[in-house]
Amino acid sequence: MKRTTISILIATAISTASLNVSAENTWKEGAKDAWIDGKAESTLLFNGNLNSFDINTDVKNGTVILTGKVDNSVDKALAEELVASLEGVTEVENNLTVVSAENPKQDDEMMQKLRDSKVETVVKTRLLFESQVSGLDIEVEVNSGTVTLTGSVDSDSERDLAVAIAKNTDDVTNVINKLELKELVARN
Repeated sequence: MKRTTISILIATAISTASLNVSAENTWKEGAKDAWIDGKAESTLLFNGNLNSFDINTDVKNGTVILTGKVDNSVDKALAEELVASLEGVTEVENNLTVVSAENPKQDDEMMQKLRDSKVETVVKTRLLFESQVSGLDIEVEVNSGTVTLTGSVDSDSERDLAVAIAKNTDDVTNVINKLELKELVARN
């Protein structure tokens, strides 16, 4: 009888401890989601281009769900980009509704300009951070997904690396290589 009582007490203690660990993990996930939700709401609120009162956020296990309405597809994409860039966000479900697409062609053009601007920034940043490329000597221009690289580099391998970096960037459709070798530029 004494052994049975001790066994029951040990089993109860182990069960209680595992329940506490499970409850603690659930609490931490809930707190993390609430923290992400607060950051998402604040980010949308402080962005002057969006009417954050028409956008609702909900967070489940790091996934932010956007609902509500926006004026155009650019605002919809902007809200998603802003939220996706937040620390802790694993995914964004963009369920925002566009309520007044007066000129879809203009929205498409604006979206392409935003994509081109993003691509230009990403390529230039990657070139600057690549130690094998003299990124300060390379100009990057993007038009409709086509990246044009101009400037001068020290070697053929540096030129090839710069082109590869541009080609391996999301949303790049083509790369035009106008990079020249510094020694050839110096002779002319």
